[in-house]
Amino acid sequence: MFWLKFFLLMASVFGVIWFVKWVLRKTFKIKKEKIDWFSYNHINNLHKKIDWTIRIATMIGSIFVIYLFVFKEYPIALYLIVWGAFIVIDYSVRAFFEWKYTDNPKQWILTMSEITIWVIVASIAMIQLDLVNLRL
Repeated sequence: MFWLKFFLLMASVFGVIWFVKWVLRKTFKIKKEKIDWFSYNHINNLHKKIDWTIRIATMIGSIFVIYLFVFKEYPIALYLIVWGAFIVIDYSVRAFFEWKYTDNPKQWILTMSEITIWVIVASIAMIQLDLVNLRL
């Protein structure tokens, strides 16, 4: 039953993201860009360097937080928060480069709307699953 709920939640989130992007494209007249799946879509060389720096920092930070989780018994919420912070930083850098250095500068609106939806969903999930030990 858990996996059915999880699948429905993910399908709903992807549906909401698609709908919000569609509405924003129509409202702001943003051209649809062709993006390859599972590839590195860097705007320019500087973006590539910064993106790889963020990825390496994410790996080092993840290893450190896993160490704290396993050996020092820190809560797993710390890992989720750190990982989420790196994802927000990555999307924010991407949005900045889309705004500053592309032919279609309005593309950043779609990137920031997507990360905003993911942050809202992740926050609600963390509170609902009581991963941050809130007693509401």
